[in-house]
Amino acid sequence: MQQKVLILDFGSQYTQLIARRVRELNIFCEIFPYNSKNFTIENYKAIILSGSPFSVRAEDAPHPDLSAVKGKLPLLGVCFGAQFMAHNFGGKVAASNTREYGRANLSFVKENELFFEGVEEGSQVWMSHSDTIVDLPTNCELIGSTTDVKNAAFKIKDETTYGIQFHPEVYHSKDGLKILENFLVKISGVAQTWTPDSFVESTVDKLKKQLGNDKVVLGLSGGVDSTVAAVLLSKAIGDNLYCIFVNNGLLRKNEFENVLDQYKGMGLNVKGVDASARFLDGLKGEDDPEGKRKIIGRVFIEVFDDEAHLLEDVKWLAQGTIYPDVIESVSVTGGPSATIKSHHNVGGLPDFMKLKIVEPLKMLFKDEVRRVGTSLGIDAELLGRHPFPGPGLGIRILGDITADKVRMLQEVDAIFINGLKEADLYNKVWQAGAMLLPVNSVGVMGDERTYEKAVVLRAVESTDGMTADWVNLPYEFLQKTSNQIINGVKGVNRVVYDISSKPPATIEWE
Repeated sequence: MQQKVLILDFGSQYTQLIARRVRELNIFCEIFPYNSKNFTIENYKAIILSGSPFSVRAEDAPHPDLSAVKGKLPLLGVCFGAQFMAHNFGGKVAASNTREYGRANLSFVKENELFFEGVEEGSQVWMSHSDTIVDLPTNCELIGSTTDVKNAAFKIKDETTYGIQFHPEVYHSKDGLKILENFLVKISGVAQTWTPDSFVESTVDKLKKQLGNDKVVLGLSGGVDSTVAAVLLSKAIGDNLYCIFVNNGLLRKNEFENVLDQYKGMGLNVKGVDASARFLDGLKGEDDPEGKRKIIGRVFIEVFDDEAHLLEDVKWLAQGTIYPDVIESVSVTGGPSATIKSHHNVGGLPDFMKLKIVEPLKMLFKDEVRRVGTSLGIDAELLGRHPFPGPGLGIRILGDITADKVRMLQEVDAIFINGLKEADLYNKVWQAGAMLLPVNSVGVMGDERTYEKAVVLRAVESTDGMTADWVNLPYEFLQKTSNQIINGVKGVNRVVYDISSKPPATIEWE
């Protein structure tokens, strides 16, 4: 049985980053809303309370009952979690007189404190709160301070209960991972046994029990997620897995043919279905981003329903849904985090389609999926492919979609992606793509005035897609790529480069 850590979500956009960092320690963790009834405390070795956009002083602030865990299990409160414990167990929290946001440095660390073992004074941490702990409860001892925040870290005496007002999960906290390791491994005694190999073993075993002799149909996209999901399922149920690759008309240039070739020799039963006309017809006239996603999702399901009816006794639809999809779409299992956008592969099935859903990767981050793929022996080149959105170019064409716009963006995208590979930049970028804007701009080609489309190039670096920074591509590369696009793609006369980071921008434009 895998030892687990429970993360209670109070609505912070950093909650998923806590999970990401815990996973880096080879420790499995799960996120649940603070008020969820869907977990059993006895199944966990330690608990972490997340931050929150709420103030603990507000009437509508989350108010969890910690009586079953405080003093009985190791407990770490982060930011709001720390302030909640101080506020409710005899201390005082007030609005901060100084802005406590951004980088800070530890000015005091208690000597011989296991929680801070290996962390020295001066270590950089990241603050993000408007309240501050003015007074600690009487049974607490101060174990860490910054220049502006006296009660930056505390411990409740005779308990393994800790609170910190900074965020160890963000990369700006230089020793954040060490602090989490100290709490989880040295204080809580959680075994570091969650590895790609162990995930494969436990997931295959779970799938065998879940699916039995049932038949499963899976939509392959050619990407990392669906491929790893397919190989996992194949290990579990063999020939009972039926893979279908649907051409939705919104793929990259020549991708339909290339993906089908890619799967030859992998031992997967794959059928290619060209439904591009059906998708484009359904999208005709739709320019709303969410509307387009829902149409693409609906037609995708309809195509699958048609194909599934050609197979006898199929009971399951498999999907390559991963954790960031779930987090952004359904607010961390229905919790208080803000919903950003919907994903076509986590919206559920319509009533007329009587297939159950199986999602073997839904608890993994993208880089974890790649490591699992390596453990399964999947080709490194395939695992190194950039993420590509399920709705494809449908959400990279801003506004309504036509066959001519798809053709135009496919050509632009091919020039950009192939250029990155030729310049040995592809593997230095986490995700890249092009967007077609719904505006025309004036240009001059030869002696003629043009009034044609503008396209945006975007390349970002990230580890899991939850946060991302734009990549500083060489000017010479951008210049060459721009010239190739304008000279080679009919209908485009302007190329711009997106230098926005996530947050506040998302990676995709829609």
